[in-house]
Amino acid sequence: MAPAPKTKEQTLNWLRTISGELSTQTLKRLEDTLSWYGDMPPGRRSAVGLVAQAGITSFISWFDDPRSTPWIAADVFGAAPRELLRSVSLQQTLQLIRVTVEVVEERVKDGGESLREAILLYSREIAFGAADVYARAAEARGLWDARLEALVVDSILSGEYDDELPSRIAALGWHGHGEVCVLVGTTPHMLDVDQLRRAARHMAADVLIGVQGNRLVLVIGRARPAPVNSEDVGTAAALTFMEIAMALEPIFGPGHLVLGHEVPNLVDASKSAKAALAGFAVARSWRNAPRPVQADDLLPERALAGDPLARATLIHRIYRPLQAHSTELLTTLWCYLDNGRSLEATARELFVHPNTVRYRLKRVSEVIGYDATGAREALILQSALIIGSISDHDASTRRR
Repeated sequence: MAPAPKTKEQTLNWLRTISGELSTQTLKRLEDTLSWYGDMPPGRRSAVGLVAQAGITSFISWFDDPRSTPWIAADVFGAAPRELLRSVSLQQTLQLIRVTVEVVEERVKDGGESLREAILLYSREIAFGAADVYARAAEARGLWDARLEALVVDSILSGEYDDELPSRIAALGWHGHGEVCVLVGTTPHMLDVDQLRRAARHMAADVLIGVQGNRLVLVIGRARPAPVNSEDVGTAAALTFMEIAMALEPIFGPGHLVLGHEVPNLVDASKSAKAALAGFAVARSWRNAPRPVQADDLLPERALAGDPLARATLIHRIYRPLQAHSTELLTTLWCYLDNGRSLEATARELFVHPNTVRYRLKRVSEVIGYDATGAREALILQSALIIGSISDHDASTRRR
C-alpha cells in the first residue's frame, strides 16, 4: 500500500488518483448491502451510481476548498434524473450516503485525522443537503397538488367536466368510493388543511378542499374500509354524511353550513354542489336554520330565489307523487295548509270527520316522507303545491 500523503496537495492528488477505485468499490458495496438497489431497473440503478460517483467527486472538490461549493446537494444530485427523487425515498438516499462514506473512510483511513474529520463533516453536509432536496421536492409537489385540487373542485362547482377530470382526481390520490356529498360553509380565519384531512380520515372519509374567498367547499366521499376487523373502522364507515358534516363543523368559520344531497359518485358531485351553493346563498332566510343544514331543507327559500333545481325537486319529490297517488290526498293537503293546519276547519270544508283528515295526512307522510303537521315541513309542502300547480298551468297553456 502506498504511504499516506503528508500535505494537503499530496492528499488531493492521492484522492484524485483513487477516485475511480472508490466509485467501483462503492457500487459493489451498494449491490452487496442494499437489496432495493439490486432490484432497481438498470436505468435507475445507473442513475443511483452516478449520484454516488458525483458525491465522491464533489467531496474532493470540497476538500480542496470548502468555500467553493456553497450548495453541495446541487453538485451531487444534479446528475440524477428528476424521476429518481420519485423512485428513491429519503431513507434510501441516506443509506446510499452512509455506504459511500463507509467505503471512502475504509479506503482513506491512513490519510490522517484531518481527512477523516473532513469526510465526517462532508457526510453531514450532504445528508442535510439531501434532506433539503427532498423537502423542496415535497413542497413543490404540495403546491402542485393544491393547484390541481383547486382546479378539480372548481370543475365540480361549475359542472364543466372534461375527459381529463378522472385522471386529475386519480393524481390527487382520491380514496373515496361510492356516494359523494358537497359541504359549503365559511372559511375560518386560520384554515388548518392537515387537521381537516385528519378529521376526515378518522371518520373513514376523504375530502377535496376548495377555498374561494370567504367560502370553504368540501367534496366528501367515504374512503374504502381498511381490511381489518375493527369495530372503530366499522363504526366510522357507517357514518352518514350529515354525521360527518357535524364532526367537521368546528373547523369551519362562523355562519351557515350547508350540506348538498347525496349523489352516486364524484362525477355527479356538481349536482350536490349546486344544491349546497344555492342553499348557502339563502340560508340566512331561515331564522332558526341548524348548523349544518341539509340543502333540501332549504327548498322553499331556494325556489323563491329562483333556483331551478329546487323547483324541480319540489315538483318531482312532492307534488307529482301525491298527484299520481291520489287526488284526494292532494286536495286534503291543500285544504289543511290553507286552513292554518287546523284539523277541524279542514274536516268542515271537506265534509269529513277530523279523524279522516288525520288518516289522510298520515298517508301523505307515508307517500312522500314529509309530515304536514310540522311547521317547517308544512312550509316545504305548501311551496311544492304552489310551484306544482304553476307548473301544471304552464304545461296546459303550452298544450293549447
